[in-house]
Amino acid sequence: MSDPGPPKRQQSDDTFGLAGAGRAVIQDARVVLVDTGLSEAEIVHDVRKAFKRWRALMRLLSKPIGEPADRMRTEARDLMRGLSGSRDAQAALDALADLGKSDRPFSATSTKTIEARLTSLRSEAEAAHFTPQLRQQVEQYLDGAALALERWPLAEIEFGALADQMTRTFRRARQLVPDDWHEAESDSLHELRKRVVEHRHQMELLEPLWPRLAKVWAQEAQRLRERLGACQDLAVFARLMAPRGPLAPWRSRLTPLIEERRAAHLDAAAKLAGRLFAEKPKAFRRRIAALWQARQSLDD
Repeated sequence: MSDPGPPKRQQSDDTFGLAGAGRAVIQDARVVLVDTGLSEAEIVHDVRKAFKRWRALMRLLSKPIGEPADRMRTEARDLMRGLSGSRDAQAALDALADLGKSDRPFSATSTKTIEARLTSLRSEAEAAHFTPQLRQQVEQYLDGAALALERWPLAEIEFGALADQMTRTFRRARQLVPDDWHEAESDSLHELRKRVVEHRHQMELLEPLWPRLAKVWAQEAQRLRERLGACQDLAVFARLMAPRGPLAPWRSRLTPLIEERRAAHLDAAAKLAGRLFAEKPKAFRRRIAALWQARQSLDD
């Protein structure tokens, strides 16, 4: 587990709300882990969501804090990979529900059979991956993350350093937007989705500066994430239809439905990305800097 660095005096909340954002993520993850009303699949899903928010914050702190933040982001990624087995099965179930929106007919009996197979696969994956040992590792990581927030000099970070990192995330996502969405590979779209998720969570930190517009921006990013996520779910589902795969018997009948739904999601994603990444990174940087300066003027 990462050493967050030498002890420092406890920091007061920073102006930008980094400490509060980090504590909220940690608390959300801890609540999920002890919620006896959630299924294993729901726990895995919610813990992964919390860790994505945490990794976006660690990416933001990559330059201001340096190696300790990078190390914690890497360790969070490794823990998330340990939960990916059950997540893939859940993704296939989500894809099955999405295929139900297709205009093409498909047998209700076959749908129930497929759902039962995928549910069984998810249960097996949960038992194999979300072990008591992994749960303990997640809990220990959260303890270390909470300690890091108290030790790191978050109150000393200047807005310019954060704006640079937010612009870097924006640029990375923008560069991944495909010229031809329908010819884009699934892996490329998945990488774009990861960058959009980071961008969305980082933009949420701007809401105190730009409440209404920052919220709308984050919502647009979330809609794009959902469309890209649906494409990823369909890709996971399609892999299960490979020869000798658990869904191989339905390959010929399901393939047209997958293609139809993927095309619909890609058309919607192209429009969302066009709006979200319309301006160039330098213009984006000037925009958020101007918001910060306006906020500072009000506070003075």
